[in-house]
Order: sequence, then structure tokens, then C-alpha cells
Amino acid sequence: MAAKIKKGDRVVVLTGRDKGRSGDVLSVKPKEERAIVRGINTVKRHQKQTASQEAGIVTKEAPIHLSNLAIADPKNGKPTRVGFKILDDGRKVRYAKRSGELIDG
Repeated sequence: MAAKIKKGDRVVVLTGRDKGRSGDVLSVKPKEERAIVRGINTVKRHQKQTASQEAGIVTKEAPIHLSNLAIADPKNGKPTRVGFKILDDGRKVRYAKRSGELIDG
């Protein structure tokens, strides 16, 4: 099945403590059905000192379940569902069901 949410997409959080906030997808883990979104679901972790990093408390993004995310409509930024179309040139592209705009250029 084709991926509805991909790396680089702008998404809106539907539920949880970050509800209503949006961010860019940094990575997607399809087998775990989770994604990491910039600035969303941040957690603090205690980190030991290594050769490349200092010790201390580090804030980073934790994975969030894909069901709690929706693509932001390219036209108005509101959450939308994703559909698929086959274009005349044979390409399969994603589009926003709310406005009909293409997500994949």
C-alpha cells in the first residue's frame, strides 16, 4: 500500500497534548506505524557524556502514532485526508480530499 504520510510532509496533530499544532515529518517508521515530527511530542532525556556529546538533559522528539496525524491541506493548512489519483502521464500522486490540491507536485 502506498504511504499516506511521508518524510518532509507538513502534518497536523489530531489528538494528544500537542493537538492542533503542526510540523514537518522528519522520519517515518512504517512497521511501527509511527513518525517523528519536528517540534511535536518533545521529551526530556538524561544523556551520558560521550566523545561527541556532552552530558546533560536533552530535549528531543519522540515518535507519534500515524493515526494521530493528518496531512495539512496545501491550500489552507487545515487537516485533510489523503487520496490517490493516476494522472494522464501515468504517475500515481497523492491529493488532499478537502480541497482537491495535489500534495505530490
